Amino acid sequence: MPLPVPRVSVVGTRQPTDEGIAFARRLVENLVRERVIIVSGLARGIDTVAHRTALEKGGRTIAVLGTPLDRFYPPENRELQLMLMREHLVISQFPIGSPVTRKNFVLRNRTMALISNATVIVEAGEKSGVISQAWESIRLNRPLFVSRLVESRRPSWVDELMKYGAMVLQDPDELDELLDLLPWMSPQELVRQLTSLNH
Repeated sequence: MPLPVPRVSVVGTRQPTDEGIAFARRLVENLVRERVIIVSGLARGIDTVAHRTALEKGGRTIAVLGTPLDRFYPPENRELQLMLMREHLVISQFPIGSPVTRKNFVLRNRTMALISNATVIVEAGEKSGVISQAWESIRLNRPLFVSRLVESRRPSWVDELMKYGAMVLQDPDELDELLDLLPWMSPQELVRQLTSLNH
């Protein structure tokens, strides 16, 4: 059964600028206000900003790990990960005790695209790991947005993504285009779905 509210991935560089942090915070604040669930990868930088802002604003958030559930990466996010495990949702596709390789994070990014109804890349460079999530979003025909920060710096992959339908999010306070593309479930549809579970 689909969840009654949509999920949006907010992702980006591990080394954000102050402008990138401010954009991510404002974006998440506005999405939480619309009851959107925030999905991110618990990495340093934009991911951490996304999770923490969702929590600060009383929203819901899902962390998708590139490690098994018994690993804490980065180490400084240990307490954040434990708290999300207790009160929100943490997902890993990697068995306890399995080795962590670079490929894990590519697979993690694809999983984030799969469970999200849309993805927003806040800030990212030429060789950013979020590129794998971007292409998976395109493959799945899910809305993909790059912020004006990414678009203005014009890494080579942006033009290619835009040929396949990626859009530019100019202002984190102007989300009508993004919100209109999300699969909102009406209260009536939610009741119908819940009722069907009992038959």
